[in-house]
Amino acid sequence: MKRPLSIRVRFLLVSLVAVPSALALAALFMTSMFSASLERRLEEELKGHINTIAGSIRLGADGRIEHPFSLTDRRFVQAYGGLYWQIGDATTPAMFRSESLWDTSLSSPEDLPDDGAVHRYEAEGPNDTRLIVLERQIMVSAPAGLKPVQISVASDTKALDEASRGFALDILPYLAGLAAFLIGASLVQVFYGLKPLADLTKGLDRIRERHSGRLEGALPVEFAPVEQAVNRLLESQAQSLAKARARAGDLAHGLKTPLTVLSNDALTLRERGQDEIADEIEQLVRLMRGHVEHELARSRIVANADMRQADADMEKIVGQVVKTLQRTPKGETLAWTVEIGAPPNVPLDAHDLRELIGNLTENAVKWATGEVCIGWKHGRVVVADDGPGVDPEKIRSMTERGVRLDSQTPGTGFGLSIVKEICEVYGLTLSIENRQGSGLMVSVVFEVVG
Repeated sequence: MKRPLSIRVRFLLVSLVAVPSALALAALFMTSMFSASLERRLEEELKGHINTIAGSIRLGADGRIEHPFSLTDRRFVQAYGGLYWQIGDATTPAMFRSESLWDTSLSSPEDLPDDGAVHRYEAEGPNDTRLIVLERQIMVSAPAGLKPVQISVASDTKALDEASRGFALDILPYLAGLAAFLIGASLVQVFYGLKPLADLTKGLDRIRERHSGRLEGALPVEFAPVEQAVNRLLESQAQSLAKARARAGDLAHGLKTPLTVLSNDALTLRERGQDEIADEIEQLVRLMRGHVEHELARSRIVANADMRQADADMEKIVGQVVKTLQRTPKGETLAWTVEIGAPPNVPLDAHDLRELIGNLTENAVKWATGEVCIGWKHGRVVVADDGPGVDPEKIRSMTERGVRLDSQTPGTGFGLSIVKEICEVYGLTLSIENRQGSGLMVSVVFEVVG
């Protein structure tokens, strides 16, 4: 199954799309506002020209409109200069025109009201330009009475368009810089905002590596439910494991007493001369005791490496095992060589490591003739004896359940099979081989925690 994009990548993609889009819309909005402002200023300017022309209009004795004085703006006298005026009446709309109109005239819509207000419309101008036209009808006194006069003033939009484009080009570098800043700020926000997730991951890694038994640290309030849920789960797991081991211990005590009674019964039968029945009972007791001890040992092994309560101290546990076995009748007669030094902790539960080292060392003590060696080097623990060794063809079968290569030697045959199960749970490498000369050497390779 394909892994979905990370949260950081998603935030980055959203920023890369949203920020330029928002700034592009902002640029369009600002350019539109700038153009509208320029148009308002232009309309105010055109209104001023209309008022100036209106104030200069006079009618002759014959009632005809006299030519007004020329306006000072040079664009009115330059052909197609971009600024135009026109005066007329109902019969002659273009009675007088600015020199800038040259051989054209302004055509006004027929539906404009004659209310004396200034009306705005757009029209085609000289050289296919777009004009903004303001027109007003005024009433001028004439010998025959009031006469309506239309005054039109127009300006092409070329200057407006050029100013709008220039404004857009001028703000483009600033918008690009703002986009870069906002995207960078988004990245900082994402990494800073998601930092608690990294802290949470580190806390979970510490729990997984058994450097801590709880999820703790300065996490934001939003992570409080997660922290509480994880800690409740860890506490429940620890309680379940402790109960399972306690029940295993109770089961061991409950079964040892009946087995001891059966052993005593076998001795009683042997004293009465019923050796055949006594041998059969002792054999069954030995077999039952081996199965019980094996299943109890298995029940105490964690289900997987992540369920261990803490990492184990190799030097401490080896020392405890050796000290115990040195007090046994066979252990007292052996020479012990222990070279552990100060290794780092190993990623095993302390009980499981004690079970592993204990079974390896007990097996070595069982077969040794004079010496047992235990050493640690480069993440590898080795337990060796100077016994007779094992037929190479039988080494593979040594880790099978209940296999005993010598039925005359006390034992259940489950020791190395338990070691194998522990190695499988924790992903350790188990190796069994004969030593040079005589004896057996069993080694286990660990992943060192540090």
